[in-house]
Amino acid sequence: MIIAGGFSYGDYLRPGAIASHSPIAKKLPEYVESGKFVIGICNGFQILCELGLLPGILTTNTSTKFICKWVNISTEQTSCSLLKGMENKKLKLPIAHYEGRYYSEPANIQRLGNNNQIAFSYCNEQGEINEESNPNGSLENIAGIVNKTGNVLGMMPHPERASFLYLGSEDGKIIFENLKEELTC
Repeated sequence: MIIAGGFSYGDYLRPGAIASHSPIAKKLPEYVESGKFVIGICNGFQILCELGLLPGILTTNTSTKFICKWVNISTEQTSCSLLKGMENKKLKLPIAHYEGRYYSEPANIQRLGNNNQIAFSYCNEQGEINEESNPNGSLENIAGIVNKTGNVLGMMPHPERASFLYLGSEDGKIIFENLKEELTC
């Protein structure tokens, strides 16, 4: 299942908060527990966090402005088969959000790192992860995470908007190719 970006329910209250109470969202935990894959992109990531399927929250960018631009992200080592073959790979993907700054308690951030659950980190063109390459103020430059079992992926950048060269990059295509391969196994 892919939960796409786009301001669900106008993002009233908090992004993804009202969507997390919809009838379909209430069935997601059971779907995840069955081992099926879920990808949450942008608002989808926010919804997955609101449902508690991924730890943390997405909150207002430190600039307090909507950001729409191309960024670079580094793929980290995870247990997520949707990211296989992508370790330490730099991707160019667009972001478009006002509330995309990832936040969680320090103990949770440490746990994510210890469990290899940080899927993507914002980086510069050389692949270096630093403060200057962090567009929204996310803790530890986090751009995406996975759950402990690796079947739920949440990310703020939009791989679907970078799946063909005529869009500016085809770096996001590999995520969907990996999903297709997993579904045909």
